[in-house]
Amino acid sequence: MNKSKGRLVLASIVGLSMFAAACGEDEGAVDATTTPAAATTAPADDAATTTGAPAIAGGEVFVTGSSTVEPISVLVGELADELTNGELAVTVEGPGTGDGFAKFCAGEADISDASRKIKDEEAALCADAGIEFVELEVAIDGLTVATSPANEAVTCLDFAALYALIGPEAEGFGNWTDAQALATELGSTSATFPDADLVITGPGPESGTFDSFIEIAFKKIATDRGTDPKAARNDYTQSPNDNVIVEGIEASDSSLGWVGFAFYAAEQDRMKAIEIDKGDGCVAPTVETIADGSYPLARSLYIYVSVSAVADNPAVGAYVDLYLSDAGVAAVSEAGYVDIPTERIEASRTTWADATA
Repeated sequence: MNKSKGRLVLASIVGLSMFAAACGEDEGAVDATTTPAAATTAPADDAATTTGAPAIAGGEVFVTGSSTVEPISVLVGELADELTNGELAVTVEGPGTGDGFAKFCAGEADISDASRKIKDEEAALCADAGIEFVELEVAIDGLTVATSPANEAVTCLDFAALYALIGPEAEGFGNWTDAQALATELGSTSATFPDADLVITGPGPESGTFDSFIEIAFKKIATDRGTDPKAARNDYTQSPNDNVIVEGIEASDSSLGWVGFAFYAAEQDRMKAIEIDKGDGCVAPTVETIADGSYPLARSLYIYVSVSAVADNPAVGAYVDLYLSDAGVAAVSEAGYVDIPTERIEASRTTWADATA
């Protein structure tokens, strides 16, 4: 696989001319990506019919938040651009779930992508600012713990081993073997750690991928041990950008890190997914195991939509209508994530219909 093609460089999808989008060319990453507007031609009715997409109003929409959800929102924005011949312009950025909610709750964005549910304190900020929102589940992800294919000694890790390597008590561990005693104390059944540099790259606290990982893998252990159930070690390379994390994992033969499944899937010839054992045996992240919930680090992905933005700007509602249409839902698998079951996408559609009735 060509590395520049495989990696989810989001500017390759939007921020291009319609010709470049049609040809599927990749360019360098940028902080925010935009489906450009060309305000001349009305949307073609037959295009909407053949793709299963609703009629779409023109205008501008700004989406911020999770870099994990960003590829889906970008693809839906690209579809909107195609169906409206550029009349609906969607700008998408991915600073991280936490940073996205900060902008969203300050009234600076129409939609916030999120790789976790909104926190109580974030919802309070929205309420204080008079920002009402609609929460919509749109996809399933499997947090993928990965290393270099050269790291043949590590193939499966349980939650105790993950805590020993990345948890708050792992501060200062520079070699995999440094974590062995703690892992053993915690009852880990993972294989003996290699005598090799422990080079960790992962998301930081501003990221929903960080929050979800800590919540699922560490919370019970940390609570039992009296450590912070929302914390990890601080001494590793942190980034809200999944592409940067992928680069870090690929750069060392004894690496360790975690990213959304789509970012692993795009680079699986250069990264090795580590199977996860929650007590029922080692399970690899695949579309099937993430969909059926047998993969221990599966989680839901969301978009949060500002009610006032919908009222003030018809383009926002049109974009979300497209997001939840059959054509929009197809962007989930195209982006490398897993479709939510039919009853759950129907629940999101019902929630949206009720909110906009």
